Order: sequence, then C-alpha cells, then structure tokens
Amino acid sequence: MIELKVLQAVRLKGRTTSADIATTVGEGSDTVEAAVTTSVASGHLIEGKTIRLSPEGRTRLSELLEAERQSVDPEAISAIYDKFRDVNAEFKALVSDWQLKDGVPNTHDDEKYDAAVLSRLDDVHRQVTPVIADVVTMIPRLAGYSEKLETALAKVRAGDTVWLTRPIVDSYHTVWFELHEELILAAGLTREEEARAGHAQ
Repeated sequence: MIELKVLQAVRLKGRTTSADIATTVGEGSDTVEAAVTTSVASGHLIEGKTIRLSPEGRTRLSELLEAERQSVDPEAISAIYDKFRDVNAEFKALVSDWQLKDGVPNTHDDEKYDAAVLSRLDDVHRQVTPVIADVVTMIPRLAGYSEKLETALAKVRAGDTVWLTRPIVDSYHTVWFELHEELILAAGLTREEEARAGHAQ
C-alpha cells in the first residue's frame, strides 16, 4: 500500500520532495523515506533535486492501480463518481465565477461579489463530504482527502482566500483536482475521456 501511495503522490504532484510526499499521503517521514529509497533502487522513481516518476514507475503504478480497481465493485465506484460529477459541476462554476467577473478577470475589489461566490463553497463541501466517505469504504487510502479539504476550507473561511485556488499549495482546488483524478482512475476512466465528455476540470 505504501508503494502505491508514494508513486501516486509523485504522479499527482509531478516533481516533489519526500517531505511533500509524506504530507500528501499522511504517513510518517521515515516510512516515506524508506519507500522512496526502495522505489529509487527499483528504478520506479528518479531522485535529484526533486523526485519524479520514471517510465518504469508509471508502468508499475498502472499495475498497482489496476490491482486496486479489481478489488472494488465497479458499479459502486461508478455510482459514487456520478455523484461527484454532479458536485464537480457546481465547484467548477464556483471557481470560474471566482476567477472571472462579467467575463473579465476578477480583480477582487467587489467584496459583496466575492462573498457571494465564497458562500457557495460550504454547500459544495457539504455535498462532497459523503461522496468521499463512500469511496473510502472501498479505497481506504483516499481517506486523507476529507481532512485536506477541511483544512483548506477553514483557511478560506478565515479570510485567507488564496487557499481556494492557489496551485502551489494544497488549496481547495488543488486537493479537489487530485481527488478528481483519483476517482477518474478508480472508475477506470481517463481524464481525456472525461474532458471530451465535459466532466474534467
């Protein structure tokens, strides 16, 4: 399980560090360091200034994810993903409205407008929470997404709005994107397929 968690974290982050991997997977630094060392030795990870997947690592990760999919009910996962798609559409609209106002980049100088957009985040969070709970019953390694979304939401509620969409931190949007990717893979789909269907972010 730790191998899958680490390889998937590197895939989602692109280029990362052991410390960031540990935060992403919710495991101790010693456990992650040992897993990284093993994966580097096996040729699945490439370690330099940052850590990244090798081609062999991508193949290994695909095998691990496929084995994980084989252990769950495909119809149940598809039903959960359908629920996520519904709330994802609302979140996409929220993010779009946050970034654009009247078709132009939002300068965030209209406090009333921004407050109205942010007020919708609580409802989005309320809807996605049971979706995560349902998928965790089948894929326990995804349990950390609930806490990470809660953490980002708390920062946004406290007025630190960069935690809504900032890409270089575990903002609400960053964590949401990674959760979406996990659910796409769990459902046996690809982001390209979802983009063509209009469901990808």
